[in-house]
Amino acid sequence: MIRTIPLNKLVPSPRNVRRRTDEQADLELKADIEARGLLQNLVVTGAAKPRGSFAVEAGERRRRALQSLAAEGKLAKDFEVCCLVVEGASAGREASLAENFQRLSMNPADECLAFQQLIEQGSDVEGIARRFGLSVRFVEGRLRLANLTPVVFDALGAGEISLDVAKAYAATPDRERQAWVFEQVGRSYAANHPDSVRRMMTQATVSASDRRARLVGEEVYVGAGGRVERDLFSEEGAARWLDVALLERLAVEKMEALAAEATAANGLAFVRATLDSWIGHSQIEGLRRLPVETPRLSDEETARVDALEGEIEDLIDLLQDEEAGEAEREQAEVKVRELRDAIDTIVNKPPLIDEVLKPKVGTFLILDEQGRPRLDASFYVEATDGEASDVDEGGRDDGFSEGRPNSARTAGLSQRLVDELAMQRRDILAVHVAADSGLALDLAIFLMIDREAGYSGEKSGSSLTALPPSNPVFDFKTPGAAATNAQEQATELLDRSWTGGKTRAARFDAFRLLPDEVRAAWLGHAVARTLEASLNLVGERACGFHDHLGRLLGIDVAGWWRPTGVNYFDRVPKGVTLAALEEIGGAPLAGRYAKAKKAELAQSCERIFSGDFIAEIEVKEAALAWVPEAMRFAPAPAEPVEPVGEGSTDPAPGPGGEIGERSGTDADHEIEEAA
Repeated sequence: MIRTIPLNKLVPSPRNVRRRTDEQADLELKADIEARGLLQNLVVTGAAKPRGSFAVEAGERRRRALQSLAAEGKLAKDFEVCCLVVEGASAGREASLAENFQRLSMNPADECLAFQQLIEQGSDVEGIARRFGLSVRFVEGRLRLANLTPVVFDALGAGEISLDVAKAYAATPDRERQAWVFEQVGRSYAANHPDSVRRMMTQATVSASDRRARLVGEEVYVGAGGRVERDLFSEEGAARWLDVALLERLAVEKMEALAAEATAANGLAFVRATLDSWIGHSQIEGLRRLPVETPRLSDEETARVDALEGEIEDLIDLLQDEEAGEAEREQAEVKVRELRDAIDTIVNKPPLIDEVLKPKVGTFLILDEQGRPRLDASFYVEATDGEASDVDEGGRDDGFSEGRPNSARTAGLSQRLVDELAMQRRDILAVHVAADSGLALDLAIFLMIDREAGYSGEKSGSSLTALPPSNPVFDFKTPGAAATNAQEQATELLDRSWTGGKTRAARFDAFRLLPDEVRAAWLGHAVARTLEASLNLVGERACGFHDHLGRLLGIDVAGWWRPTGVNYFDRVPKGVTLAALEEIGGAPLAGRYAKAKKAELAQSCERIFSGDFIAEIEVKEAALAWVPEAMRFAPAPAEPVEPVGEGSTDPAPGPGGEIGERSGTDADHEIEEAA
C-alpha cells in the first residue's frame, strides 16, 4: 500500500541489508533530491517504537538525505514522504535486498551522453554539477569522454573497456590517435591497462614536469604558439604540451645561448649544450677526456656545509611531524630546496684548469631533472685532425714526439697517405703485442696507472685508460669506513719506485722489472678505481653485472658497512627506520620505538644495528646482518647462465699472489685482515 508518512515518523530499520555507504555519493543524492525532489518512494514496515513510527527497509540513504535537508531548514521536519508500506519483517528484509541487489548503475557512456544533451539544451557545466551534487571536474571529465572517437566510446558503452581505460584515451583530444591506439592495442595485454594506453596516447606530447618544459616555461612556450592540454582526470589537473617540436626548438635555443655565455665566461674552447641530464657516448665522439683537479673545500666551507645539512635535517623532522600544519610544511619544503641549492653552490666548485690549457678544453651544459642547466663535471679536448689531435691526456701540445719534428707534410706526403701508413704501422705493432701476452698484460696495467707518475705531454699511442668515473655526489668522504681504510692502506702499500722515470718508456721498463705480485697489485688498483657507483635498485644506479661480481667474490656487505645516525638513520624518514626494526625483530621491536623522537630513534638504532643491545640471539644476528636492500648484492637469477668455458667462474686475481692464481674469497679475507 502506498501512503505518505511524515519525515519525523521514519526511523532506520535494523533489517536494512546495506551496512556501508559512500560520503560523496550521499552528498550527490542530497543535492539531487534538493534539485528535483524525491523521485522514488521508500519501503517501510510498521515499527513498535516509538509509537506510530515506520522503519525504513529500503531507502535509508534517501531518508538521511531528507533529514539533512530538514536540519538545514530546506524541508519541513514533518515533510510528507511517499512510502510503500509492506507487512512483516521477512517482507521488509526481502524488499531491502531486492532494491539494493537489483540496482543497475548508469553506464559511464550514458552519463556522458546525458550531460552532453543537457549542454546542448542550454545548461552549463557548473549548473549541471550543482543540480546533481557533482564536482565541476567530474562533469567536465564526462563531457571529455563524450568526445572520444566513436570506436572507443562504443567500446566504453558496451563494457569492452573500463572507465579508467577510457580516461586514458581521453588524455589527449586527438581522435585519430585514439582510433589508432585502439587499433594497435586490440585485445592485447595493454588494452585493459590504463597506464599502457596513456603512454601510447601521450608519447607524442610532453608533460609540464618534463625538464625541457621547466627550462622553457609555459609563458614562453604558449607565447610562441604552443598548445597546452589539461588532463581533467588528474587530481592536479596535470598539463601536457602538444607541440613537442616547438618545445624542443625553444629548449635548444635557450641551452645554446647559455652554453655560449658559459664558454665566454669560463674562457673555454667550447661548451656544448644537451637537453639530457647525462653525457652519452655519441656526444663525446671525437673528444678525449681530460683529468682535472677538483678544488677541495676549505675548513670554513666544510663547516658551512655541515651547518646547512643540519638545518635540512631539522626541516625534514618537521616535514615528518604529523602535527605540523600544511602551511608550515610548504614553507619547510621551500627552505629545504633553498638550502640544498646553497650546498650545491659551495661544493660544486669549478675545477682547476691551467689558464694555458683552457683555450683547448671544453665541457657540456646539461639539463638536470628539475630543468636546471649546469656544467658537467667532466672536461674534454678535441681528438680530431690538426693541432688538437696532438693534445695528450695531460693536455699539452708541444708538436714533437720523442724529439722528432712533426714534419710529414714537408716530405711531400699527402695527409691521406700519412694516415694510411700510420694505420699499417699500428697493425704491425698490434700483431706483435698480441703475440706476447706477458708484455700485453704489463702494457695494459701500465697504461692504466701511468698517471700516478704525473701528467705528461708524451703520447701513449693507445686509447686504453682507467679513469675514475664521475661520482653522483661531489666531494663525498667516508673517513673511518672500513672499505675506505682498506683502500687507503692498499694504495699506500703500492710500490711507486717506477714512477721516477723521465719518459714513458723509462717508466714502462722500470715497471716491467717489478715482481709479479707488485704488478698484480697495481692491476687491482687500476681496475677497482674505475668502478661506478651502483645500487641494488631498478633505475639509473642499477648494475646487474656488479651484482654478479659481488656474488663471485662472496662479498658480505654487512661485514664492511654498518648503518649509523650519520650515514643512514638521521637521513631517512622515521617510517623507514621502524621498518628496519620490524625486519630484524618483528612488530614488537618496532612498536617499542614507535613513539620515540627521530634523534632518539636514530641513536638507539645505531646501537641496535651494531649489536650493542640485549635481545634473543636470532634478533641480534639479524641486526648485525642487516643492510638496506639497495646495498645488497642481488642473488643469482632463477636460471643461472652456464659458464662459457672452464674456469670462467673463478674470481679475478688480487694483490699479494701470482697473477691468475688467487681466489676472490682468499683476497677478501686478506682485505678484511688489513682493515
